[in-house]
Amino acid sequence: MPQTSPFIVSPQWLAERLGDPAIRIVDAAWYLPDQKRDAKAEYATAHIPGAVFFDHDAVVEPGVPLPHALPSPKVFAEHAGRLGITETDTIVVHDGPGFFSAPRLWWLLRAMGAEKVFVLDGGFDGWKQAGLPVTDAPTVIAPVRFTPRFNENAVVRFDEMRRIVETGDAQVADARSAGRFAAREPEPRPGMRSGHMPGAFNVHYASLSREGRLKDFESLRETLLASGLDLSRPVVTSCGSGITAAVISLALQSVGHTDNRLYDGSWTEWGGRADTPVETGDAKDR
Repeated sequence: MPQTSPFIVSPQWLAERLGDPAIRIVDAAWYLPDQKRDAKAEYATAHIPGAVFFDHDAVVEPGVPLPHALPSPKVFAEHAGRLGITETDTIVVHDGPGFFSAPRLWWLLRAMGAEKVFVLDGGFDGWKQAGLPVTDAPTVIAPVRFTPRFNENAVVRFDEMRRIVETGDAQVADARSAGRFAAREPEPRPGMRSGHMPGAFNVHYASLSREGRLKDFESLRETLLASGLDLSRPVVTSCGSGITAAVISLALQSVGHTDNRLYDGSWTEWGGRADTPVETGDAKDR
């Protein structure tokens, strides 16, 4: 049997535990405009019984202009508590296709101190394909207290990111598509420069799963190594706005690489500034 990630659960595993008061199910779906999917509308139409909806666009730090800006521990705790989630719960998060936006909440919950956090393999699309139960009934939520224990080291801020790019102290793994990374395709946000941070490696988030299911240990390792990453060195993950960077974070943690952090501002911050260096072309062309 191929070794699988310790951070995923199967649809069958979760189906056998529906109604367990110790388990919290969170729909963390979010989509880019060109995906033409409305996460909130899909949740209202059908969701896993007992699931609550986490809004990536709403759970952010107030006043910060960057999309999906990391919320303070206080802000995050307030939102999590209103969703009935405590830091001691067993939490299963999912999105629609499997490994797109759910790993961001997996990473965020862990950064805020929750330890028993898992991603549903195959996502809600896979859950439905398996013929497992869904409902449109609103989930009854009993507010609770989430006590955060924030790990500041989980995140990289802009000034440190600039230093890392200048010194090469850590590798940068960029989850965006090869076209955006190489500047062959425009960024989805108007006016944003295309390209990548100097020295970055391209690890497209979609290369880490197959048909919505995370690759097994050896396949993940092969994919990460094929991108050029040295798994004995530190890694900072990045993407467009900090969402799919967490897919790489999950993959790295799954193969035992623990010295990795996430650049929360990601390309929206770096590419949106006029004072940051940008490279174009494929990583292999360097």
